[in-house]
Amino acid sequence: MALTFTLDPDLDAELRQGLVRLWTDATNAGGAVGFVAPVTEDEVWVTAEKQFSAVAPSGPDRLLVAHEAETGRPAGMLFFESMRFAPMDHWRLLSRVMVHPELQGRGYGAELMAEAERLARDWGLVGLRLYVRGGLGLEQFYGRCGYAEVGRVPGTIRVAPGDDRDDVTMWLDLR
Repeated sequence: MALTFTLDPDLDAELRQGLVRLWTDATNAGGAVGFVAPVTEDEVWVTAEKQFSAVAPSGPDRLLVAHEAETGRPAGMLFFESMRFAPMDHWRLLSRVMVHPELQGRGYGAELMAEAERLARDWGLVGLRLYVRGGLGLEQFYGRCGYAEVGRVPGTIRVAPGDDRDDVTMWLDLR
C-alpha cells in the first residue's frame, strides 16, 4: 500500500476524529507522542484541539498527514512548529511524529520524514529539530533519516515511578 500526503488538510470532524484515534493508538502502543500509556481519546482531544488550532497554511504551525492511498485513512502525521521568535524563523521543530502501530515496519515513517524534509527544503528552511524520548531506539531511526543527536538531558521524562528517560534533541541540517 502506498501513502499520499496532505499539508494543512481541512480539519473537518471526520479527519480530526481519525487523527485523534491515530494519536491514541500510537500512544497506547508505546509511542512517545506527548502522553504516557494508557490514554483515552478524550484525554488526547484536549491536547489535539490546541495543536490543531495553531495550524494554518500561512502559519505559524503546519500539519502534514500521511494517508493510506487505497483507503484514505490517516496512517501518520507530524506537526511543523514555529518557535514564534523571529531569530529562530529559519528552522522548524517537528512534533507529534507518528505512524499508526498497525502500519509500522512498512517504511511509512521514513516516507513521512522524507516528505517533511522535502517540504522544509521547499520553504527554504535551514534545519529541522525534534525531541525524542530515550530508551525506545528512536535515535537510531532518526539517525537513518539523516538526523544527528545534538543534545541529551538525562532522566527528565518520567514515564512511570522509577522509569526516567532521557530527553534527546535531534537536528537535520538542510544547508
